[in-house]
Amino acid sequence: MTASRTPTTAEELRGAGLRVTAARVALLETVRDGDHLDVEALASGVRDRLGHISLQAVYEALHALTAAGLVRRIEPPGSPARFEGRVGDNHHHIVCRSCGVVADVDCAVGHAPCLTASNDHGFTIDEAEVVYWGLCPDCSTARSA
Repeated sequence: MTASRTPTTAEELRGAGLRVTAARVALLETVRDGDHLDVEALASGVRDRLGHISLQAVYEALHALTAAGLVRRIEPPGSPARFEGRVGDNHHHIVCRSCGVVADVDCAVGHAPCLTASNDHGFTIDEAEVVYWGLCPDCSTARSA
């Protein structure tokens, strides 16, 4: 029996039809190591790995990675765009109203797309996007103190 192995970041980029560059490898790894990071935090993480990289290069690489389905862009209202490496499933997010921390939430009920629209207007629905809002444990504790 052959053990399966996890593809390398470079192999994933090639498999998605993208050219392998140091910036794309570093960015994809930074997204996956992070937790719903915004562009500024991602740029800082890539700079820690590579040295200098322009913000424009980070935006261009994020666009390519997102279009290839290797990265997911989320935009909670009132928050800058955030990026995550969890792709290929229909999970949702919970956002703290106070500090802005974002966490993953698996589908609320049933199978994807998690919710049945009261009127689908003839659409074939394949995804539902839900954002839960509240206070994270740290902010809840600070408010009650």
